[in-house]
Amino acid sequence: MTALQDLRKRFEPQLRQVFHLYWRIARGMTLGVRGVVLDGGNKVFLVRHSYVSGWHLPGGGVEVGETFLEALRRELMEEGRIELAAEPDLHGLFFNGHVSRRDHVAVYVVRQFRQDRLPEPNREIVECGFYDAGALPAGTTRGTRLRIAEVLQGQSRIATWR
Repeated sequence: MTALQDLRKRFEPQLRQVFHLYWRIARGMTLGVRGVVLDGGNKVFLVRHSYVSGWHLPGGGVEVGETFLEALRRELMEEGRIELAAEPDLHGLFFNGHVSRRDHVAVYVVRQFRQDRLPEPNREIVECGFYDAGALPAGTTRGTRLRIAEVLQGQSRIATWR
């Protein structure tokens, strides 16, 4: 064994711990939530944000001390004036990049809700509404299309890492 290999073997566990601690402090894990809101037919609710391109499922970040369901309720009200009328079904837990830029995103299927009217465009939401799942607007993100297709085909994705 060379001197370099010996040093590496001796100090690698400590270096890993230091780097692991640094990354945990420097960048905390972020959680997000999205809702596939279905109107009882073949229409799904989508939003277009002012700060990112494309059409997305409504949702956002989970705040400190907030559960996934509390965050979903808050985000649906803020983005679509949608109030849950029953507990939504968990569709799946997804890893970064396939739903949003969050580390982990819980996706729920919302079938029972109340909506008195669509919100007016604002700083965050440029446009929103129900769209036919077979003819989604141009610019609908790949992850949004994939989650909608899975829900409509009845494919639950509980605890997936794809």
